[in-house]
Amino acid sequence: MNSALNGARILVTRPAAQAENLCNLIEQQAGVPIRFPTLEIVAAKPDPDLLRQAAAGDWLIFTSTNAVDFAIKAFGGKMPALRKFKIAAVGAATAAALRQSGWPVDCVPASEFNSEGLLAEPELQVLAGMRCAIVRGVGGREKLAESLRSRGADAIYLEVYSRRQPMADSTDLRTDIAQGRLDAVTITSVEALQNLLAMLDGESIVLLKSILLVVMSERIGQAAEDFGFKQIAVSAQPTDAAILETLTTLLNGENSGRSN
Repeated sequence: MNSALNGARILVTRPAAQAENLCNLIEQQAGVPIRFPTLEIVAAKPDPDLLRQAAAGDWLIFTSTNAVDFAIKAFGGKMPALRKFKIAAVGAATAAALRQSGWPVDCVPASEFNSEGLLAEPELQVLAGMRCAIVRGVGGREKLAESLRSRGADAIYLEVYSRRQPMADSTDLRTDIAQGRLDAVTITSVEALQNLLAMLDGESIVLLKSILLVVMSERIGQAAEDFGFKQIAVSAQPTDAAILETLTTLLNGENSGRSN
């Protein structure tokens, strides 16, 4: 076992079903993952007419691994018959989830795994008259749909899951924060950060804002800065491996994160 984290205690706020990979990576580097999900993911039943429209369109665009899991269930576990659509994935993990389920991937960003990276791909430049179904959770950013429409596409949403704040007892976490027993916090969405703050008391929040916060994008980092966090680091990619690399680098004293 490597010892890059040297016993550092890392708060992992991913939904319970998605936290284990990051927790395992932390443990492999001799860190201690503290599991405290701040998002719960539940199925949302899409309108059958929207499912038919999506299956009859030109592109299905998956925005997350959750979108893959819940969409496949919504489609009855298999690819729609006589499909003509192509499939795009916003990032490598989403593409891998599709391929593992037997769904081919026609477009995935080469390096920048987000909506902006996907929109830069050549396959999505000329879309006039095409129908693009964005497979996602309820709510979320509008940039992808707006950009597709600006290129002449008919962009619709196929919302297959929703997020909610879990009902959880934060007593142990508040004790860890009060006693200075957290070395870093990982956050993978603005909503996860908002929920974390909502699940703590005022004294805990004040202390939390001085702990190293590792986030997955500049957008989340800006939100954290707006909330008053003092030490914010953005991972190079929105992946567990990149989060781990950021943690090991910063907790070994090579701090390159933003400070307020």
